[in-house]
Amino acid sequence: MGLAERRKALGYSQETFAHALGVDRTTVGRWERRETQPTPEQRPKIAHALGMELSALDALLTPPQAEPPESAASPISPPNGSGGIDDMIRREFLRLLAVTGALTALEADTEAIAESADRGSTDDFHLMNGHLWQVYQLARSKRSVTAVVQEQLSALNDALKSAPSRYTDSLCTAASDLFQLAGELAFDENRYMDAAAAYTLAASASTQARSFDLWACALVRQSYVDLYARRFSEAADTLDVARRVAARGDSSLSTRYWVASVQAEAYANLGDLTACERVMDEAQEVASLPTPEHNAGWLRFDGSRLAEERGARYVQLGRLDLAEDALKNALDSGALRNGTSFRRRGVVLADLAAIGAKRHDTEQVLTYGTEALQLARQSGSGYVARRLQRLRAELGLLGGDRRVADLDAEIGVLCTT
Repeated sequence: MGLAERRKALGYSQETFAHALGVDRTTVGRWERRETQPTPEQRPKIAHALGMELSALDALLTPPQAEPPESAASPISPPNGSGGIDDMIRREFLRLLAVTGALTALEADTEAIAESADRGSTDDFHLMNGHLWQVYQLARSKRSVTAVVQEQLSALNDALKSAPSRYTDSLCTAASDLFQLAGELAFDENRYMDAAAAYTLAASASTQARSFDLWACALVRQSYVDLYARRFSEAADTLDVARRVAARGDSSLSTRYWVASVQAEAYANLGDLTACERVMDEAQEVASLPTPEHNAGWLRFDGSRLAEERGARYVQLGRLDLAEDALKNALDSGALRNGTSFRRRGVVLADLAAIGAKRHDTEQVLTYGTEALQLARQSGSGYVARRLQRLRAELGLLGGDRRVADLDAEIGVLCTT
């Protein structure tokens, strides 16, 4: 199997694969025709996207006639461009996900285990998870939280191995919570395969615990993987299931309204204005809750982002007049105006820059696009970088303006580092 066959087997087109890697479609074409080879810096990201080890990717990219010499590096030697410590961290992350996921699926043997876990210790996991979500939300660089999340996964592994069966549901709930945070970290670093694995395990663990709201949130996060791979029909199907699961959850929580808000994104990308506006209006009903309850962890939806999300949906639907009003209102709101959410402000700025490009308004593109780029650099957010990568597709509408070309080049550097 060659690179093209592997890409197609995973459902990528050349365009979506290039988008995920931050390169041009023509570059992917040259790799597949073996006209050029990816650089050592590009190979770890390609391996992540294809869900394979770097050694396997090297074999995939090597022409059949080019046999390695006898003196080539031994199998235990790290391949060139392997990323070293980063690869080891990623492997350990995946190992912990796999082991903890397996333990949540096993029924505890009450005669063979020690009574070493008590209600207090399981509560500690939930408290620590809540703290980690807060740290994650406040961190400018989300990656800085990875090490402590791995430590928590390791501790949860140990607890699951020895927990009395009466605590299994509580620990499964804690595991699902933590898997969702681990998935957020992976997603923010553009490691979509890792994120999908974490969200799948989160859904499985919450199913085990019959925690419907937690389960629905895991499905919503899973749908984001498809949304950013531009698999909009698949995302819509997943969200339909999430909607049905959320309907069985706690009506005082905002889960079902979050599902509706993400469904709006799927429908907007499918070009269905009627369905999109219907679910946006449903999401807006979160305001009808006496006190919109969320836990600031795996469920953070309180409706405060609906103005910016509505604006983004109108951008996707091509309704630029409605989009610009909604986005400017969002930009003047609390967290975005005060600069306490770099990621959210960066996304809104990128959307306003995209509107400027569609209108051939160079100054609007430069004003909003430059600030969004600065915020992406400051925060290290892959989420903002992905929005800026989308903007690049619009910049060609502005002709040969040198300032726009410079902005495009800077975004390109950001998205490949």
